[in-house]
Amino acid sequence: MAVDDHVLARDLAEEAGRLLLGLRAEAATTAGDPVVLRKAGDRQSHELLMARLAAERPADAVLSEEGVDDKARLAADRVWIVDPLDGTREFGIAGREDWAVHVALWARGAQGDPAGRLAAGAVALPAQGRVLSTPDPGVRPGDGHSPLRIVVSESRAPQLARDVATRVGAQLVICGSAGAKVATVLSGETDAYLHAGGFYEWDTAAPVAVALAAGFHVSRIDGSDVSYNRDDPLLPDILVCRPAIASLLLEAIREVTHAN
Repeated sequence: MAVDDHVLARDLAEEAGRLLLGLRAEAATTAGDPVVLRKAGDRQSHELLMARLAAERPADAVLSEEGVDDKARLAADRVWIVDPLDGTREFGIAGREDWAVHVALWARGAQGDPAGRLAAGAVALPAQGRVLSTPDPGVRPGDGHSPLRIVVSESRAPQLARDVATRVGAQLVICGSAGAKVATVLSGETDAYLHAGGFYEWDTAAPVAVALAAGFHVSRIDGSDVSYNRDDPLLPDILVCRPAIASLLLEAIREVTHAN
């Protein structure tokens, strides 16, 4: 009997995470070059995920950050969207825990759902010893913080996030990978993840799948839905937050961007 898609996503994220932890431990004992470690992590995690998906789901297409984008995926009914190592920079820094492995499944919808949907997803946080996955991530939106806490990138926090934080009186919290950022929202450490600097489908597919399953708000910064398996995998922006503050943040975004 085939493994359930949710179980497979979780198993693959965990397996790739264990591989990455092993590479990191080996590099620590040999004082290895962080650049070499990062490249090895990207490559070996990608190879593991591709091999396992080829064995478990040979008929499915795959979109991976580390692979060639085969446009045949656009006609496929099922596409795995994976980021073998989200937060490569953080992975190469000893002691950093804010990196992740993303495994998500996009499935084509019926006539009433032509855009398709994220059918399964898992975000492994190997250095933190945890995995968040669908269908039940084990977390739910909480009461939040006062003032609000918005998680942003350490290296490229968008000006939009700074402007929105000023408008609503929020604090900015620094974190590494996109998966790790969304995990802080799901766990209640922060209230929202707001990004407008551009990234790709593999950066967010798995975190978004988990966030939606947990009952969190997910949208583009104009409030529209986030869609996947598009011809151009570039995703300009995203908002993930507690549902209770979604309207507040979307209104603040409109105000600071002067959108109609």
